[in-house]
Amino acid sequence: MSKKKKLVVQNVEVTFILNGKKVTKQIRPSLLLIDFIRDELSLAGTKPGCLEGECGACSVLIDGAAVNSCMYLAINIHGKNLTTIEGLSDVNGLDPVQDSMIKHGAVQCGFCSSGMTMSIKSMQIKYKKDKKKPSKEEIKKGLEGNLCRCTGYVKIIEAAEAVINKVK
Repeated sequence: MSKKKKLVVQNVEVTFILNGKKVTKQIRPSLLLIDFIRDELSLAGTKPGCLEGECGACSVLIDGAAVNSCMYLAINIHGKNLTTIEGLSDVNGLDPVQDSMIKHGAVQCGFCSSGMTMSIKSMQIKYKKDKKKPSKEEIKKGLEGNLCRCTGYVKIIEAAEAVINKVK
């Protein structure tokens, strides 16, 4: 009779920028980013939705790009810049994307709001960098993968257009 060896998984150290501040943590290599954000960092604004990368509720920004945190291993943030919904506002107030979502009535039950906001923020960063104003179709394409059961998307698209194209 042979004895089975128990596999011991060592934690891995990751260092990254979280909402503008440098962070170093020891984490399990198999830890999903959504669980790391909510359970280890105690940031509850990132919402677990489908946990299959289909709804976008868990979207965060990694180096400015929107990523479904339910499909991303936390160890992959090493050396990167992670922005959660909590990192958009500061002592001066809401981020322009958050303000636009409120002003356009694009927030209802709130479940998809953080993911939608992060996707819009990602588009805002991209189009500002490209010095381009996106069409409505490009904004719709940028919101693909974000599901909302309340708004019908019209107000979300209007909020996105207003902030990305700086329409008053």
